[in-house]
Amino acid sequence: MADTASAATPATTVRRVLVPLALAQFICSFAGSNMNVMINDISRDLDTTVQGVQVAITLFLLVMAALMIPAGKLTDRWGRTRCFTVGLTVYGVGAVLSAVAPGLGVLILGNSILEGVGTALLIPPVYILTTMLVTDVTSRARAFGVIAGMGGVGAAAGPLIGGLITSAISWRAAFAFQAVVVAAIVVLSRPIVDPVSADPARRFDTTGAVLSAVGLVLVVLGVLAADDSALLTLGLMAAGALVLAVFARHVRAEERAGREPLLSSGILRNRVANLGLVTQNVQWLMLLGIAFVVSAYLQVVRGYDAIQTGVVFTAATGGILVSSLAAERLASRHSQRTLIVAGFLTSFLGIGVLLAMVAGTPSAYAFAPGLLLIGLGVGAMLTPSVNVVQSSFPEERQGEISGVSRSVSNLGSSLGTAVAGTILVANLTDRSYGLAMVALGIAGLIGLVAALRLPDVPPDAAAGVDGGAP
Repeated sequence: MADTASAATPATTVRRVLVPLALAQFICSFAGSNMNVMINDISRDLDTTVQGVQVAITLFLLVMAALMIPAGKLTDRWGRTRCFTVGLTVYGVGAVLSAVAPGLGVLILGNSILEGVGTALLIPPVYILTTMLVTDVTSRARAFGVIAGMGGVGAAAGPLIGGLITSAISWRAAFAFQAVVVAAIVVLSRPIVDPVSADPARRFDTTGAVLSAVGLVLVVLGVLAADDSALLTLGLMAAGALVLAVFARHVRAEERAGREPLLSSGILRNRVANLGLVTQNVQWLMLLGIAFVVSAYLQVVRGYDAIQTGVVFTAATGGILVSSLAAERLASRHSQRTLIVAGFLTSFLGIGVLLAMVAGTPSAYAFAPGLLLIGLGVGAMLTPSVNVVQSSFPEERQGEISGVSRSVSNLGSSLGTAVAGTILVANLTDRSYGLAMVALGIAGLIGLVAALRLPDVPPDAAAGVDGGAP
């Protein structure tokens, strides 16, 4: 980071900041995966299909991805703590609405739209406030490790907690649980004071916000349409790429005119940060894609209920917990590049085990070894990927890069669910399961290549990495 403050942040300050912010990251990641074990229950209760539930899950992740960059910029205009509180409120309303949804349309409104918008507003402040309030490098790295780890645990534990609640009470109670947690976060976050005053007069690039959101939405919708029409898929993805190209041109035009764009072109020119963003995107693509594929396969093909499916995912949760708890020790001994590469290789091994051990095996527990390896792999690279990106820019750029970072991660989550889910739900069989897992493994190769191109900076010099002109 450009911030070189060396005075240690008091432990009480770190805890006061970290508890609500890490819990916020946990519940948002939880929301992205807990519906996976409710597929059959929601389908029966709301008279819809597996594909309908997949659309709701993917749209939730997509709304987050599409709005995260604009929301990151709004933190400067509205203030970080205000964005955080407004996001929690919108999220809470969405959770309550989802809990009482009479049909798929209302569930999409509550979960996919309102919870998605709320998450987009509250997540960028999580990383910006951590950067600004935890001033020394060591404490900040530890805080990022906790927050990123809680995100991974939330995604991996979502199926287990969701399964327990669904089996014991109802899938609706899982959304009520989210609302209760959000209310607790609001209370816990009250002592947090925004370190920088809001600037209501600061310009907001509305045109850029619309272009970036529309472009991302079109790309993911193109993936979702693959099961219906190859021509429609190509058309939507081409349209999305065109809109994003127009957005890039708009950014350059705004800067030439002396106006502040939604996203500085310097963000896009930072080589190290871009490579880190690719690894973030792919690791979440793999984690959420695998979670959806395994959950849907166990419930629809093998007939397991929500609790049985959730228990299987304790292996992935345990793997992420182990990696996250060891993150600080690992970071002191190995470079960020080494940890990310090792994470991808371990995840590939997990996918191989998932494919090998479940073939013809009736027991759901045959999934546990592979999921454990994937949890260990993803958990190992969550924190270093975040550090690579966040530490590539000075403090004044944290609003932008936090929005970009979270947007890219959530885009990966939505693409993982869309790509793997589209392959799987087209024909729910053992063969489709295998094809979906292979597709996720191939996508993982992109992340591995990006990780291998990162600079291999020694652990004690990582804090000084500069990815280029920010």
